[in-house]
Amino acid sequence: MAVILAIHAHPDDIEHLSAGTLALLARAGHTIKIATMTAGECGSAEADLAETARIRTREAETAAGLIGADYRCGGLPDLGVFNDDAGRRATTELVRWSGADIVITASPADYHPDHEAVSLLARDACFAASAPNYRTGPAKPLAAIPHLYFMDPIGGRDREGVWITPHFAVDVSQTFETKRAMLAAHESQTAWLERQHGITDPLASMERWTRRCGRDFGVPLAEGFRQYRHHPYPADPALQALIGSALLQAKS
Repeated sequence: MAVILAIHAHPDDIEHLSAGTLALLARAGHTIKIATMTAGECGSAEADLAETARIRTREAETAAGLIGADYRCGGLPDLGVFNDDAGRRATTELVRWSGADIVITASPADYHPDHEAVSLLARDACFAASAPNYRTGPAKPLAAIPHLYFMDPIGGRDREGVWITPHFAVDVSQTFETKRAMLAAHESQTAWLERQHGITDPLASMERWTRRCGRDFGVPLAEGFRQYRHHPYPADPALQALIGSALLQAKS
């Protein structure tokens, strides 16, 4: 059995983009860890920073619990995530805490600066996590660099509107209701997403995107991923092997 860490910027990012896949892996008996680098404390127009952070981390814990996953927050400030020394050490500590064989993180190109910064931090943290002299906290260094994968960006596009094409996708038709329930746990975001993004129904928005990805791969519902294979990161298809019959290969 493998240990999989999903790490993104804010509570609810992972639920939008990869919760169906995580639910599938959890059903197969793998250990799932979920982390966000921030508590998403800027995601409210009603509550203050501290209260919003408490609400959103509680929602993240509830969502993770639906698939038996542990959740942890990295404690970086919302809209204050940067590819710097403090951020890299905090991210590396989370990777070490998880004991991950596989890390799934944000797309390097996305609409939100925190998303892009977390992608860089997670990439570098996977490299640093196995270096014993790189000190971060109580978690022990990993024995090896984990396999690294990127989720789709929100909406599938970069900041210029260019489509980001996944290397492969996962058929999440069997776990979509769990994915929906995980996202529904983030109920505090309904009003915020309407105010800030003009999204009146986050669950419907998520479903439209999951169906769009599925249509590209010939199934009703899917989530897309890309693997980072640059030296010295592992290049063998570890996540793809765990997915089994739900794996959907990109059309050549």
